Amino acid sequence: MFADRARIFLKSGKGGDGHVSFRREKYVPNGGPDGGDGGNGGDIIFVVDEGLNTLADFRNRRKYAAGNGEDGGKRNCHGKNGEDLYVKVPAGTILREAESGRVIADMSGDNRQQVILSGGKGGNGNQHYATSTMQVPNYAQPGQPAMELEVLLELKTIADVGLIGFPNVGKSTFLSRVTNAKPKIANYHFTTLNPNLGVVDMDGASGFVIADIPGLIEGASEGVGLGHEFLRHIERTRMMIHIVDAASTEGRDPVADIYAINKELENYDEVLAKKPQVIAANKIDALGGDSEALDKLRSEFEPKGIKVFPMSAVTGEGVKELLYHVSDVLSKMPAEPIVFEQEYFPEVELSPDNTTGHTVSVVDGVYVVEGPQIEKMLGYTNLENEKGFMFFQNFMKEKGILDELKAAGISEGDTVKLYGWEFEYYE
Repeated sequence: MFADRARIFLKSGKGGDGHVSFRREKYVPNGGPDGGDGGNGGDIIFVVDEGLNTLADFRNRRKYAAGNGEDGGKRNCHGKNGEDLYVKVPAGTILREAESGRVIADMSGDNRQQVILSGGKGGNGNQHYATSTMQVPNYAQPGQPAMELEVLLELKTIADVGLIGFPNVGKSTFLSRVTNAKPKIANYHFTTLNPNLGVVDMDGASGFVIADIPGLIEGASEGVGLGHEFLRHIERTRMMIHIVDAASTEGRDPVADIYAINKELENYDEVLAKKPQVIAANKIDALGGDSEALDKLRSEFEPKGIKVFPMSAVTGEGVKELLYHVSDVLSKMPAEPIVFEQEYFPEVELSPDNTTGHTVSVVDGVYVVEGPQIEKMLGYTNLENEKGFMFFQNFMKEKGILDELKAAGISEGDTVKLYGWEFEYYE
């Protein structure tokens, strides 16, 4: 089975402790403190590796830990920093916090490397605590603890075009004809277990990446068969080629098949159902000149703006016309990759002191909310994005800030100020 999900445990490095020591040299009977600082713990850093296309490596190793920082030493010796741990993943990998499912990172687009867990800072040695009244400090600062986090890895294949359709309609045969991919082909349901990616090169037009992913069946949106494995991959595609068996070689009605699969897309995610589609009416070589099935497909779907292209993946008839149409549609679409917004921020959620330390005050009728965790969260969150704004609103609710605002007498339409941001309050 294609490994497109994994559950792993991450632990950053602990900071080294600061050291307590004093100068002890000949002729210096009362030397001052010279305890060195502890080293910083190592970070956990995720990196995109273009050579990977599955999460199979994570099936045999489930725990990943960065190096701890060394303790400080005497004579102002600074402890060595712990080694960072680089975790390589395929492009398109999404990291989620295991319990809540919230997105920590989306390793796609321009995001090729991201620190997921920071190591604890090393503690200060006793040299930092000498004062005019305390010249022999017998204490040092301990290093900050490591951060621990269980995460879910989920791979969503990145392709311009996804092939959709019931099993045995010819998706793998089509892909092998139009690209350099070499999928395994056989005549039984769910032949394709691995997403097969191929590049379509075209004369006089822009090429594109196409993906044949495990076939759909009714109930896929509820997890039946390989439904979720299929659906999570086509979330990133820009358009879809819907392949049907126009000759009904297995006794299936191609019109009913199209409606059934589009219903599964809609049930899983309405955005998927609205992506541009084109119908590839395959197996016309088995029609024997009968055009009734093609006429039925055209009359049913072309008035809805979905073009129908008769073709044969076996003989190649009609394939070129379909590909040039797809290339033309893609050229008119925005090329921005679909990127999942961050919803979980380990630096905030796993902070040794996870309290916000906030204050709520009223100044000239404006409700002012301040606090170090709130300021940090504002720095992490894109409030101009609707999803980011909703996430920050939930953060305010979870931390009890909205309840405090109500207790302070806030009403609808009042202004809430958080550092450089101002909002109108609504229930």
